[in-house]
Amino acid sequence: MDNARVFAYTFASIYPLYIQKVEKKGRTKEELDTVLFWLTGYNKKTLRQQIDKKNDLETFFAQAPQLNPNVSKITGVICGYRVEEIEDKLMQKIRYMDKLVDELAKGRTMEKILRK
Repeated sequence: MDNARVFAYTFASIYPLYIQKVEKKGRTKEELDTVLFWLTGYNKKTLRQQIDKKNDLETFFAQAPQLNPNVSKITGVICGYRVEEIEDKLMQKIRYMDKLVDELAKGRTMEKILRK
């Protein structure tokens, strides 16, 4: 996978896909937002700003208020890669986000997704 291509995706372009994915599985946009807020430290207003500015994923994570200190507890395989072994830090953050969205869509409890 070409990292530069992935980094150039806008958060605004993948967010609706995430919403679609979780809603298809009976979860809500609010639950998705909770997961994203937990991961990035964004809130409703600051996440909306990222979408409105059409920031790419590199900027999205660079401007994230605070990556959750428990991200190291996110483990497993996403897109054929073990998230804990991804060396590129930005790609790892993107895959953490993918992994959490997957867990939400697969029906995991919020408590487990948020690594409580």
